[in-house]
Amino acid sequence: MTLILALDFGGTKLAAALVNIGSRKWLRYERRLSPANGNASTDLEIMRSLIYSLLEDTKPAAIGVSFGGPVDASTGTVRLSHHVAGWENIPLKGLLEDEFGVSVGVDNDANVAALGEHRFGAGQGYDSLFYITVSTGVGGGWILNGQPWRGAGGMAGEIGHIVVDPAGPVCLCGKRGCVERLASGPYMAQSVREILENEPQRRGGLRGGEVLRGLVGGDLTLLTGQLVSEAAAAGDDLAKEVLDKAAWALGVGIGNVANLMNPQRFVLGGGVTKAGEDFWRVVRQVARETALPEVDFEIVPAVLGDDAPLWGAVAIASNRFELFPS
Repeated sequence: MTLILALDFGGTKLAAALVNIGSRKWLRYERRLSPANGNASTDLEIMRSLIYSLLEDTKPAAIGVSFGGPVDASTGTVRLSHHVAGWENIPLKGLLEDEFGVSVGVDNDANVAALGEHRFGAGQGYDSLFYITVSTGVGGGWILNGQPWRGAGGMAGEIGHIVVDPAGPVCLCGKRGCVERLASGPYMAQSVREILENEPQRRGGLRGGEVLRGLVGGDLTLLTGQLVSEAAAAGDDLAKEVLDKAAWALGVGIGNVANLMNPQRFVLGGGVTKAGEDFWRVVRQVARETALPEVDFEIVPAVLGDDAPLWGAVAIASNRFELFPS
C-alpha cells in the first residue's frame, strides 16, 4: 500500500488527509480550526498532531502541502500568511522532510486548488483553466498546457487585485476598486454595514436591509458575506444590490482575463459562489460582455468544495515524485 499525505494550512482551518495512490477516496481525514490567537508555531503543532493521528504506524511515500499565503514553490518556503502571525520565511518543506524523511511539495492554496480541480474535479480533460476562489479573499490559480503556471516570482493568478473600478473603495492592498474589494465575503458585509450606517434613508423596509438586520438581530457587526447572500435570496434589495456589484466585479475580471490568456474554462470555488443563480447569471453575462465576441470560454462551479486544496496536494505529490502517471 503506497500512501500520500495531503496537508492544508488554511487561514482559519487546518486539514490533513491520507489517500492510497490512485484512489479517489480518503483513507483517513482530520480537520481542526486554527485558534483565533494562534501563530505559526501553534499551527505547526496542531498539524503535527493531525499527521501522527492519521499515520498511526504507517509512513507516506510523499507529502503534498497547500498553504494559504505566498509560497516560493521552488524551495517550499512560506513567505508569509495574511491571517496567521509568524509565518514569515518559514522553510515548511524542509521542516516536514526533516521530520518525516520523505519528499515534500509545497505551494500556495489557489495554485494547489487549481491543480486539484484540474486532476480530480471540474477541470478534468481541459489543458487550460483558471481557478478562482471567492471567500475571505479572491485568489486564482492557472493551469496552462496541463501544468501549473506560477509566474516569474510565483505571483501569477492574482485576479483579486485586478482593478475594475478605479474610483471604487480602497482595498487592503492600497488600490481602489479591486475585484477582491468588491466581491469577497468580508468586504460585501462591510459594504452593506457602511450603507446601513451612513445612509439613513435606506433604513426602512426591504430596500433598507430589513432582512439583513433580522438575520443579525440588529447587530451589524455580525454581518458576513454568507448572510448577505441569504438576505438577497430572501428579497432584500440592499443585499441584492451589493451581491450584484460583487458579481459584476468578478465578471469584469474574468472577461479581461479571458481576453488576455484565453483559457478554455474558468472554475469558481469558495463560499460566495454558493450565492445562487442570480449571482452566476450576472457573473456569466458581464464576463461575456467584457470579453471579445471571438473569445470562447466556460464559467463553471468547482466540484471539490473545501477539499480542493487537499486533492491538489495529492496531485502535487504525485506530479513531483512521479508516483503515478499524470
